[in-house]
Amino acid sequence: MTKIVNHSVELAKAGAGVESRLGKAWFMARTYPLGAIGLLLFLGLVFCGLFADLLAPMDPVTTSAASSLAAPGGIHALGADMMGRDMLSRIIHGARISLAVGVGSTIIGCFFGVILGLASGYLLGWFDLITQRFIDIMQALPLLVMALVMAAALGPSLENTVIAISIPLIPHVARVIRSNTLSLREMPFVEAAKAIGMSESRIALKHVLPNTLAPLIVLATAQLGSAILTEASLSFLGLGIPEPHPSWGRMLSESAAEYVRAAPWLVIFPGIAISLAVFGANLLGDAVRDILDPRQRS
Repeated sequence: MTKIVNHSVELAKAGAGVESRLGKAWFMARTYPLGAIGLLLFLGLVFCGLFADLLAPMDPVTTSAASSLAAPGGIHALGADMMGRDMLSRIIHGARISLAVGVGSTIIGCFFGVILGLASGYLLGWFDLITQRFIDIMQALPLLVMALVMAAALGPSLENTVIAISIPLIPHVARVIRSNTLSLREMPFVEAAKAIGMSESRIALKHVLPNTLAPLIVLATAQLGSAILTEASLSFLGLGIPEPHPSWGRMLSESAAEYVRAAPWLVIFPGIAISLAVFGANLLGDAVRDILDPRQRS
């Protein structure tokens, strides 16, 4: 009898915990409705990317001469391209490409940007001077132009596209981390750590770095949309993901000029996919900024 009662109490506590988490999630959704929309769009992108093989009704690279430029409807819900490939399947698999490039380039850019910004802001001296001049040179070119240069030098492939987009992200992350490090290194807890004999490297990694995570998260979510849009732009120009991989930008490049009037669905649906992915990432980034920075809250 005692075991049954204890088990009932545990179930009641678990249910209360779930209700509490659901209540907090609902409160955040009501407080930041645009952020909730952005989160849903981004989760939809993740879901399509992870389960593309199950969601896609057809093979995205299988061609069919009989289905060339088929209009939306029937077995091709969103139509087919000039080679008879199913557009819905290609758009679903394109989410995997955009997610891999966006998340991969953001992680790589943030990783090296954090290392560079933390070392530059904490060590100062000649290292900071040389590093900041190098960052100034990199920031002189816009993100897309820098990515174009890197993609042209490396060649079109999935791995090279991730590298080409991640490198221009490094100076942006490094500048943000450096500015936060400059203010944190003068805080009393850093002085106290020095007073007890803690090494400089341990202070930087254990005390300064964790306090830069909030602005880093905001910056990473903001850069995610830019990375997805840059990948689409590189693929549109023929410097991103090569065939036969289904990239949204590549779909636009293949059909925008020649088939925009005869088969407008070849342009409309990939364009909508790109817009929703970037829109969702930007809304999510704005909401994360408002949540982590009290000064931005309305």
